[in-house]
Parts: sequence; structure tokens; C-alpha cells
Amino acid sequence: MAEHVAGILLAAGDGSRLGQPKATVEFAGSTLAERGVALLRDGGTDPVIVVTGAIPVEIPGVVSVHNPDWLTGMGSSLATGLRALASGDAAAAVIALADQPLVGAAAVRRLIAAHASGATVAIAAYDGKPRNPVLIGRVHWPAVTEAAAGDAGARPFLRAHPDLVTLVECGDTGSPDDIDTPEDLARVRAALSGRARFSRQAPSGG
Repeated sequence: MAEHVAGILLAAGDGSRLGQPKATVEFAGSTLAERGVALLRDGGTDPVIVVTGAIPVEIPGVVSVHNPDWLTGMGSSLATGLRALASGDAAAAVIALADQPLVGAAAVRRLIAAHASGATVAIAAYDGKPRNPVLIGRVHWPAVTEAAAGDAGARPFLRAHPDLVTLVECGDTGSPDDIDTPEDLARVRAALSGRARFSRQAPSGG
């Protein structure tokens, strides 16, 4: 049986700068949490874990895991998600953030392909700059969990082990723009609207 890769969506924050928990923000007909789950599913991960905190998030077919320490930052949510997968048999996990709705499923597929080719840590890069999502092989989960603290997430582990990192260019698959403020949300909504308009106007060829 082929190895499978799980997905972890970090959706625990209260969105203090945005004015509401990011997971509940309506965006192009779905919430940011639903969009993040669809990203991971469409990209080929299974199962998908949603790490919650400030509010509960219930999405059909998805395991929601509450992080009681969500106020301490993203690190504890990442550790919560990895611990939830520990009893399963996933060979790796792709970690995505609920506040980056313009990331494309193709980025997840490329990370999984890099893992299938031997990478144990793969990071989506945009114009050469590492961002999200990030794939972490099971062999590194204990070390990542131990190093995760505050809002750094996997960063302490990644900085300590640059030799393990495979950068996977994903600039043509989407954008890693964050939604932290109402201004960010307006800008990202405008970007998505412009992209949808462009795809409708694009010539069909032939």
C-alpha cells in the first residue's frame, strides 16, 4: 500500500487584529476554515485535521482537535496537530494556515511529490522565498513538536536543520498572502475577484 500524507489546518486564532476568528470569515462563498480544508483535500492529503482554539470548527469528514493552549501561539497548535496524527500511519503531514486562502492545491500536490521523491521536509516557495504550506516527514515530528513555541510554528526546527529542507517553487500555483487585518481581507478578496474575472475572460483557444 502506498504511503499517504495527512493534512493539518491551523485555525485556532481569535483574529484579534481582524476583529473576528479567521476560521469563520466568509470568503468566496465558504469560510476560511472550509477553504483551507478543501485546499488540503484537493491537494491529496488524507486524513485532514483542523486544529481549533478560540472557537469550535465543525466541517463534515474532518477531525477537529482543540488546542487548549492556543493563546500561546501557532507553535502549540502545530504540536497539537502532530500529536493527533501520531497514532495513525501517515508518512508525512502538510501544514497549512487558515488565513492564506489564495494558496493553491497544486502547491500541496508538489510538496507531496517532493516527499515521494525522497524529501523529508519540503516548503512551498514563492519567487524563491519559503512560505507555506510546509510538509514534514513523520521522522521529524517529535523534534518539530519539541521545538514548536510561541508563534514560530515549525520555524525553530527548520532554521536548525536547513540541510533537510527542499524548497519547492509554487509561485505559479497561487499566493501566500496572509489575512491579518480588515485591509488584508479586502485586498485578498479583490485579488481573488480579479483572478476570477481574468479566468472568465481568458481565450478558450482552438
